[in-house]
Amino acid sequence: MVHQSAGIPSADAPDIGRVVLGDIQVAFRRSGQGTPVVFVHGLGQDHRSWDPVIDRLAPGVNAYVPDLRGHGSTSIGQASGTATQLAGDLLAFLRTVSGPAICVGFSLGGVIVLGAALQDPALVRQAIVVGTSSKVGRAAVDYFSQRVDQAQNDVDAFQKALASDTDAMIVHARDQVDDTVRQRLAAVGDAQGFANAARAMIALADAPMTESLRNIKVPVHIIQGLKDMFCPPKAAEILRQAMPQATYAEIPDTGHLMSVDQPERLAQAISRAVGTDRQ
Repeated sequence: MVHQSAGIPSADAPDIGRVVLGDIQVAFRRSGQGTPVVFVHGLGQDHRSWDPVIDRLAPGVNAYVPDLRGHGSTSIGQASGTATQLAGDLLAFLRTVSGPAICVGFSLGGVIVLGAALQDPALVRQAIVVGTSSKVGRAAVDYFSQRVDQAQNDVDAFQKALASDTDAMIVHARDQVDDTVRQRLAAVGDAQGFANAARAMIALADAPMTESLRNIKVPVHIIQGLKDMFCPPKAAEILRQAMPQATYAEIPDTGHLMSVDQPERLAQAISRAVGTDRQ
């Protein structure tokens, strides 16, 4: 059952709104006027990670940016550690708050957006995926498993690992590393939402979504960073092979955290995909 709270921000006064969706209370930001676009952040982030991009978008976007289950100010609820549940959270948000919308997802967020598009293409009008993979290899399983163990058993080790990971995800905007680390540490809180989402990524090793993407019915646009070591260009190529109808754009000189490394270029790429750059 879905319940909506009264705390929804107006488009003219960006603020944090809150809405109860099933077993969780979701915190989200809304800003701008025009085409509804829902931005879904990645693992270990919250809505603030999209700020540098949204601030640079071409006019004409009504942006909704929720915190994922267990991230930022969204509660974790009865988390199942599955991408299906996370995609269901997004669909509940689309039904209750934004209405049918273009959905933009980064990394884990891209997996969520594609999963939601497969479940209910009437709600996801277009999927724009940034630094996203449809499958997880054994090395990535080991990486995610180690982070889950640290999150549950050694908070100090987890925080140090998150700082190290963040440093490796930024290749251009090196002056932003420390601030990004602080933001990510605040976003993960007690790290249980991080662990839950990491389990969802681990599950893609045994049950990749690649084959199911051949059934996707909505337009898809893929954005790939050329210096991304965490989700390398090979991942985008796999997506393109599964969805030959998808359009594609590359961003040079950026690591995994594109919204930190190249926010202007990423905003331009998203604006072109949404179509607001022509308005």
